[in-house]
Amino acid sequence: SCVEDDEYNLPNITVNEVVFGDQDQIIDIDAVQGFFNQSGEPFTFEDNPNFDVYTSGYVISSDEGGNFFEELVIQDKASNPTAGIVVQIDVNPLFTLYEFGRKVYVKLDGLTVAEDNGVIQLGKAAGNGIDKIAGSQRAEHILLDPEVATIVPLDVEISDFSNDLENLFIRLNDMQFNRGDVLGDNPLTFAAEDTDEFDGERIVESCTNQATVILSTSTFSDFKGLTLPANRGSISAILTRDFFDDFYTIVVNSPEDINFDNPDRCDPDFLECTSASGGGSAFYSEDFEDFSGYNAEGWTNVNISGGNTEWIIGSFSGSSYAQISGFNSGDDEINVWLVTPTINMDGTTAEELSFDVQTNFDNGNILSVFVSQDFAGDPTTATWQALDATIPSGPSSGFGSFAPVGPVNLSCLDGDIHIGFFYEGSDPNATTRYHVDNIEITGN
Repeated sequence: SCVEDDEYNLPNITVNEVVFGDQDQIIDIDAVQGFFNQSGEPFTFEDNPNFDVYTSGYVISSDEGGNFFEELVIQDKASNPTAGIVVQIDVNPLFTLYEFGRKVYVKLDGLTVAEDNGVIQLGKAAGNGIDKIAGSQRAEHILLDPEVATIVPLDVEISDFSNDLENLFIRLNDMQFNRGDVLGDNPLTFAAEDTDEFDGERIVESCTNQATVILSTSTFSDFKGLTLPANRGSISAILTRDFFDDFYTIVVNSPEDINFDNPDRCDPDFLECTSASGGGSAFYSEDFEDFSGYNAEGWTNVNISGGNTEWIIGSFSGSSYAQISGFNSGDDEINVWLVTPTINMDGTTAEELSFDVQTNFDNGNILSVFVSQDFAGDPTTATWQALDATIPSGPSSGFGSFAPVGPVNLSCLDGDIHIGFFYEGSDPNATTRYHVDNIEITGN
């Protein structure tokens, strides 16, 4: 998505009812999709001298804020929609004619329905895919209806995401941005960070069930430099797929689609040690060099869901680290613990925990860090206290860089403790790859 200038005045136009021929046909959007789904190949609607074929829908995208570019997203109904589709069109801007909620008819004759980046779209045939409808053909193919409806977002949960919900205007309730992106001294913007190339991708998490989804924002959008809101609430957006068709993402028309008005965030109850910490030397450390294996070194590595995903030892450029990813595991539920050997805190004071994390192919913040004082080998029977260890976000389609996490104050703990790294994902929607290294606890 890209648009550098969207300062346009809305024209004053009179819209009349569309007049159809006696034999013209109007088919539903789901029927249009069916022509592609039946074969999985692009389908072209041929011109017929006796009648024209149309589909109709309501515009749910807007390029006014620069977050969409040369495409209309329409859905079949203003409320409780069941099907949506993208119409590629070589015109910018579009919102001046096809405003949010406007009913339109799309003349299908000569258009091709195909899948592009995992999303079903309409355009002009181009090889094995489609290209944009020429601007000179806009008025022929996209017809305005006088109706401008109030679009009612479809309330869904992240767990509901499926192909059937793609290209629909949905609403996710009781959501917040990950604390690592919005709390602290340097909260993230929508899409103006140095690492944002084409889109800024930010993790939004559910306060209901901790599920996550990525919000994608164009680096050409007007609001790319705005700071992400730190509160909690609802977000209305169009459900789509990422560029590589690896996972679902959501896209807003403007920041006004995000209604985070509740300041009471749903972050975990973290261990709070109020005594001073820091300034000591390391009495426990692990850098995974010359590491003989988790079991041999006294670690516990267990998938409590019974799946195939486990922590492994990875290496790159001569450096070793703990590594995990649920990608291509086929596991719907991934819950994996990596627990340190026993660490005794009796001989020290002012203890702190720190470690390094590299976050890669990020499609959700699914790594948490805990401490237990009664772990006896089975993480499901231990008492765990969450640690305020902010795991860094990473790129969605590549490798990040190692970043320090901590220090985390552990000064209120005595006796034997275990640090637990808990990976909670699901293939294919939550499979972020993590590398953990240089785990260290210091004390005086």
